[in-house]
Amino acid sequence: MAATSANQQAEYLQVQTTTDSRAEAMELARAAVEARLAAVGQVGGPVASTYWWDEGLERAEEWLVLLKLPADRFEELAAFLAERHSYDEPEIVATPIVAGSPAYLSWVRDETRPRTEER
Repeated sequence: MAATSANQQAEYLQVQTTTDSRAEAMELARAAVEARLAAVGQVGGPVASTYWWDEGLERAEEWLVLLKLPADRFEELAAFLAERHSYDEPEIVATPIVAGSPAYLSWVRDETRPRTEER
């Protein structure tokens, strides 16, 4: 796949969210991959987060969840994460993957499609 120009939609995305526990992060990653909404889920952390919430400055230890998927699966993944996430307003942001190895990106696409009996 060639790099995506600025006037085109990205074909692939990396979506991230954060949680306040490793267990929840692992479960969100597992569930998204199991549902074939992402080809891979990665959990990293803890990370130190600082943010405004309810008019106060908050600091928290969080776990980062990164998910790789074709862009056409984003809306379904975002709804899936929002439904299962423990936060009132979970971070669900997508970064375009503008280039990658063709074999890897093909794998990402293949692993986010429904399985058929022939596979």
